[in-house]
Amino acid sequence: MIIGNKQFQTTGKTYVMGILNVTPDSFSDGGKWNRMDAALQHAEQMIADGADILDIGGESARPGYTKLSDEEEISRVVPVIEAVKREFDIPVSVDTYKSRVATAALAAGADLVNDIWGLKYDPDMAGVIAQAGVPCCLMHNREQAEYQDYLPEVLEDLRECVGLAKQAGIAEENIILDPGIGFGKTLEHNLILMDRVEILHELGYPILLGTSRKSMIGKTLDLPADQREEGTLATTVMGVMKGCMFVRVHDVRANRRAVDMTEAILRAGGDL
Repeated sequence: MIIGNKQFQTTGKTYVMGILNVTPDSFSDGGKWNRMDAALQHAEQMIADGADILDIGGESARPGYTKLSDEEEISRVVPVIEAVKREFDIPVSVDTYKSRVATAALAAGADLVNDIWGLKYDPDMAGVIAQAGVPCCLMHNREQAEYQDYLPEVLEDLRECVGLAKQAGIAEENIILDPGIGFGKTLEHNLILMDRVEILHELGYPILLGTSRKSMIGKTLDLPADQREEGTLATTVMGVMKGCMFVRVHDVRANRRAVDMTEAILRAGGDL
């Protein structure tokens, strides 16, 4: 899979996606990086720590978040995307579910669209991605954590996302799926899906795992957002073992080391 000017393996390798939130209210690092100098400094540090791609988001997706206007979100992410692409040679993802934001971000140089609603929120999003010819990550999400038959329904929901992508003309090789840990799910749902995340391979697309500092870890370990690194690392190791292509994380250095160590073990045992 080509993202930006870089070639990524879709199997046998796990890449680290560093999170750059340019939001004043993100659940774990809100307000830290929403000044340009701080954002660029953080991007530089994440690259030095081993990030393979950066994911830039302007609207918090934490529970109870404030929904932004398109204009406000564009004003947050576009200058940062432009600056990161100007300063560094690294692929950039934009974390948005709005087609107008995606259009502006792609024009600014974004290489991938990461949609937490899997093309289901904005009917124009799939067309924007298809026209740009860029990869996309489609996340599983629901308004309510209500299921009759949980895991099969998660797969079915994701099949619908893939259907929307293909209908719009998004190429097969440009689709990545995200199980949506922490979205439209109870704690038990999240733990079950983390344990069985490899079932997404049935759909035939690479997997992006986003668990970093999430409430699943906070509730399980009874810890605030800034003390969830070890819990995140446990999920990252499992993600590597279960064949995820990406782990999306805040703490790049620690997760990069966890990925590299896990891969070394799997390679030695002939599992990679």
